Amino acid sequence: MTQDAVVTKVFPNGMAEVAVSRGTACGSNCGNCESCVFQNEIKAFAKNTVHARPGEKVIIESLSSRIFGAAFLLYIVPFIMFFTGYAIAAANNLSEGLSVLCSFAAFCLAAAAVIIYQRISKRKNPIKFVITQLR
Repeated sequence: MTQDAVVTKVFPNGMAEVAVSRGTACGSNCGNCESCVFQNEIKAFAKNTVHARPGEKVIIESLSSRIFGAAFLLYIVPFIMFFTGYAIAAANNLSEGLSVLCSFAAFCLAAAAVIIYQRISKRKNPIKFVITQLR
């Protein structure tokens, strides 16, 4: 996965801090409405293989499989558990209300487990970015 970024700092160990603009659902035109409550710029560390300097526009790259795996865990696994929780409750002849409650509980437990797993994974093995070229 490649993204455009701007180098903000360069470190002597061959790393650089980069600022990546985050797109929004409204098309990244925040100058018109200014109603976004989210930070529209994310800072990350990238291996500076092209010796970029602060202020230069660059292209950074990361493993797509890591990004897609994290997205799958965050968005798909809780919904799979939602339906699984309902199916298990219904198979045990629980009432409709209890089946829905079990499915909601399974969804919440899966979401909590995914968040905890991603926080631990982020510390142990963060997604690595590499500056591949200057723009």
